[in-house]
Amino acid sequence: MIPLAPIGGLLMLGGAVHGAFYRNSKFFGPTLGRISSDKKVVALTFDDGPNPIATPRILDTLADKGVLATFFILGSHAERWPDLVRRIAHEGHQIGNHGYFHRKLHFRSPFYVSRDIRLGIRAIKRAGGPAPRYFRAPHGFRSPWTTPIARAYGERTVGWSLGVWDSDKPGVGEIVRRTLEGVRPGSIVLLHDGDGYNPDGDRLQTAAALPRIIDKLVDQGYEFVTLPSE
Repeated sequence: MIPLAPIGGLLMLGGAVHGAFYRNSKFFGPTLGRISSDKKVVALTFDDGPNPIATPRILDTLADKGVLATFFILGSHAERWPDLVRRIAHEGHQIGNHGYFHRKLHFRSPFYVSRDIRLGIRAIKRAGGPAPRYFRAPHGFRSPWTTPIARAYGERTVGWSLGVWDSDKPGVGEIVRRTLEGVRPGSIVLLHDGDGYNPDGDRLQTAAALPRIIDKLVDQGYEFVTLPSE
């Protein structure tokens, strides 16, 4: 007979690894990973901005197409370009918190996680944005206390259904292809309008791909939605 204690320990370890590294894991608390709907809906989300070149182009496209999206804003970038935070809010898009430092949180202390989230909120509000109601951890990596701390600040933790690795700059056509092939009804799509490690990082491929992505998804019968509050 195999001892139960080692099995239980392995299961707990496996759950902890899943909770830390899988962006939609519920092991460390509830996470929104897709939109619950019986319709062909998709939510576009953008991380790591704002960026002085890519974000305005993305906003121009969204305005032209009549699409609302969710921007997970990095606090340190909000301080650099508060006018873009205000524009995002003014044009009706959702604003989420991506923390302040863009550091992976899975091995960080509760004090660090709380400070990162709190400083992100402060930067967004000082830039003229509303208090964010959503939080996405950098890279989706979380510790056991990340989601409870975010919830204590009034923020719902959000993962994603489809990441297309546009941050690797694989080419405009490849970003479009990966998105169209991966989208399913209810998908939360992760794209990037900024670079979490370089304030001036190039995200022009994503900006150039966005009009084609929207047009093709509309042709396929998709409707664009923002994130639900609950």
